[in-house]
Formats: sequence, structure tokens, C-alpha cells
Amino acid sequence: MSIFNHKNSLNKAEDSALVIASLGGEKEAFCEIVSRYQTLLCSIAYASLGDIKHSEDLAQEVFVEAWQKLSTLREPAKIKSWLCGILRFKISHFRQAQNKQVTTGADNIDVHTSVASTHLKLEDEAIDTQQEGLLWETLSSIDVTYREPLVLYYREQQSLETVAEQLDLTVSTAKQRLSRGRKLLKTTVEKVLAETLQKTTPGTAFTTAVFIALEDITKHAAAAAIGAGAVKSGSIVKSVAFMPFVAVFSGILSSLFGLKAGLYQSRTENERRLTIKVVVLFFVFAGIFTGVMYGLKYAALSYPSTAQAFAIVSQLVVAIFIASYLILMKKIVLSLGQLRAQERIFHPEAFTREIDDKSSKKRDYVSRFRLFGIPLFHFQFGMPELNQAPAVAWVAGGSQAYGVLFAWGGLAVAPIAVGIVSVGIVSCGAIGVGVFSVGTVAIGVLAFGASAIGYNAYAAFSSLGWDSAISGGFSIAREAAVGPVALAKNANTELAYELAHFTLFEGSYLWILSIIAMLVIIPAYLNFKEVRRRIK
Repeated sequence: MSIFNHKNSLNKAEDSALVIASLGGEKEAFCEIVSRYQTLLCSIAYASLGDIKHSEDLAQEVFVEAWQKLSTLREPAKIKSWLCGILRFKISHFRQAQNKQVTTGADNIDVHTSVASTHLKLEDEAIDTQQEGLLWETLSSIDVTYREPLVLYYREQQSLETVAEQLDLTVSTAKQRLSRGRKLLKTTVEKVLAETLQKTTPGTAFTTAVFIALEDITKHAAAAAIGAGAVKSGSIVKSVAFMPFVAVFSGILSSLFGLKAGLYQSRTENERRLTIKVVVLFFVFAGIFTGVMYGLKYAALSYPSTAQAFAIVSQLVVAIFIASYLILMKKIVLSLGQLRAQERIFHPEAFTREIDDKSSKKRDYVSRFRLFGIPLFHFQFGMPELNQAPAVAWVAGGSQAYGVLFAWGGLAVAPIAVGIVSVGIVSCGAIGVGVFSVGTVAIGVLAFGASAIGYNAYAAFSSLGWDSAISGGFSIAREAAVGPVALAKNANTELAYELAHFTLFEGSYLWILSIIAMLVIIPAYLNFKEVRRRIK
């Protein structure tokens, strides 16, 4: 299990887990990466440039650029080598620019972290210009192969193991390079080297400076993020976090079309009130579900010791939501039919038009063409009547619709089904059940939704998968799980990304979001348009 909001967990978290959290917008997690590798990057930069100020500026610029381009990192576990690669490129670029300058001492680095200097006073200069000049005069005579281990060795409190780990060397190789480097140093200067480099080790001020720079970048990027946000992002966390908003937008638009169609179908004030009540109830249930799931997520992140319990509660909430929608759907269909029967008795004057006759052909569209005895199309446009038969066709639409190929409605059953409750090979709905399912709650072999249950589950709030699960909240699976709260044999590890088909979601979620929008909005609009034409 991995909880990124907790300091102790951050300190112990693997690099890949910190990257995943950072992709989700957790700046504290990224600052843990900064703290973990700031000494390494500053040391490599200093070993190449011989200027402490420029080396720290360049290292800060690397971290800021890494934050902005983190979604391009394909292997989160390799964050260290990725940062070093960016740094070495910048060192090369800096040297080229420096060689072109007439004044060799000019500062040509334009870094975002200059913002930090206006907010934060860094530590007092540890060494004076004379000491730094003497230090670099000695170090510059040594090949960079031996220079980097020496700089790191004294900055890391003379830890040979740390030097080997940071530079990806074996302990014996690191020891050999240090030994050779020492021999190249004059005995009288080694003491100065040890004292001065220990004083220049980047501390909390360095991390804070980067953090402030990230805050500034975040503010400037906020407007663009609203429009492009997750769609342009390559990160899985941003992707799943964006899914419910697309689903909600599609659901709202579809519900508005459904509400207007329902008001056209209504014939009395009581029917209009019930129609509005139905839409409001569905929104309220979805809103409560969304709020509770968000609350559980942040409670789990705030209290990591009880995160597993919150994960279990989240699945109970999903089960309650499924049950409530099924019950609500059944009662609404029954209530609409019963109310229409009562209104026909007590307000017969409201049902004098031809289309209000139960047997009117205008209430339905049934195509003349049949295939194997089944109509090609069957759509219902009137308000549901008590004990009304469902729409049945190759392509069907109505409060209850059964299609050989496609069905749309309150309850939709077909190979491709779209509805409040949908069942099919491909299903899309508030409750979607299918081989490939998309929904507020999606249940299937491959399930995508705000919450998902399946063999492979991908979700925004919670995913429960037999094989793997990826989510922006709770991820629970037997084999592999990726997410802020992950429970599985492999949780937030390199192997977990592979087993959970990390790249599958990353490469396909844009198509999935498009499918959600088209399947939900288009049938609702076409139904509304035809209801208005027939009934208005």
C-alpha cells in the first residue's frame, strides 16, 4: 500500500511511486524526489562547471523542467537517470553558451527558480570567493571521472556506499575511483576540499526554492489546464481523474435532453413534477456517491494507518450505489406508469390528442422491414404506460429497450447498450455491465468508470480488479494495483505497471472518453428531437 500524503510514507516510497504521485499533482511527492537527488545533481553540475552558484541554479532548472515534462517519462523507476540526462544536456548547452560570451563571467542561465529568490533567502554563502577559486583550481586538474566521486564523497559525509549508489557504480569501482582521485589531489588541499564541500551541501532551502518555483508554474498553467488538462497529459493519474468530469458533462447534457423530452411527454402538472423529480433524484444519488468517494480518498491519504479500512468502505459504497440505482430505476418506471394511469382517470381532458391514445402509432416508430421476424428499428416516444411492453428490435430505444444489435434507454439490453442501466457486450451507462463496460460504475472484463469492477479495472475513484486495477483513488487487485491507495501483491512497482497494462489506458483513454460522449449524448439528443416533433 502506498500513501503519498504522509511524510513517513514519502521518505520510504520507491521512486516509481513518487513519480506516480507527482503526475497526480502531488508537489510534496515531487519535492521528495528533489530532496533525494539534489545533492547528486548539484555535485555533477559542480564537477563539470566549477561554480557552486551556477551548479545549483542549473540543478534547480533541471527539477523545474522535470516537473513540467514528467508525463513524458515512460519508466518512472528510472527517474534518477532521466534527471541526470537532462542535467548533462544542460551542462553541455551552458558550456557552449558560455564559450560564446565575450565576458566569461557572465551569467547566462535563465531559470524559473529565480522566482524563489524573491520569496526566500537562501543559506548564507558557505565559502568565500578565494576558497572556491582554490578548490576549483585543484579539482579542475583531475578528470571528471574521478572528480564526480570525490565531490559526492565529501558532500555525502564520506559514505562510499552512497557514492556508488548515486552514480550507479559498484562499491569496488567507486572505491577505485576515489583512491585514484585522492592520489591526484595534493595532500594539503584535500583537507580544504572536505571542509568546503561539506559546507556547500544543498539543504532544505534548495528544496523549498524548487517548491516555490513549482507553485509559480502551477498558477500560470492553471488557465490552460482547465481546457487541455488531462486530455493533453500522458500521465495515467491525470487521465483517470479527468474521466468522471467527462462522464458528468455527458450525463448532464443527456439528462437535460431527457428532461425536456419528458416535459413534452407530460400531460398534467403532476406528471411534470414527477419528471423533474426523477432527474433530480438521479443527480442527487450521483452527487452523493461522488462526494463520499472523494471524502474517503482524502481521508485515506490523511490517515494512512487506516487506509485499508477506507478502501473496504469504498467498495461498500460502490455496492450501495449500484443497489440504489437499480431500485430507483425500477420504482421510477413503475411510478411513471401508475401516475399516467391515474391521470387518465382523473384528468381525461388532458389526453384528447391522437398521440395520447395508448394504441396510437405515433407513440412508437416500428420499421416495416423485418429481419428474422424482428423489426429493424423500434423506438418509443411517449411517457411509459403501466405494464407497457418494452421496445424490441435490432436497434431499439425506450424506457425499457432490448436490441439484437443496439439498445438505448432507461434499461438497455443489447450487444451494444447505452442507458441508465445497460447490459451488453459493450455497455455504457450509470450502471454498465458488459465484457467492455463504461459507466459511473462499470462492471465487466475490461471496465472503465468513476468506479470499476472487472478482470482489469480502470477508474477515477476506485477500481476493483481480479487481475489488475488502476485508479486515481483506491486500487484493489489480486496481482497488480497502481494508484494513491493501492492494495495488491504488486503495488505501484515497475512490475505492477506492466501487469496492469499501464500503457493500454494511457494510449486509449482519449478514445474511451470520445465513445462515452457520443454514446450518451447523441441518442439522447435524437430522442429529444423526435419527441418534440411528434408531441409538441
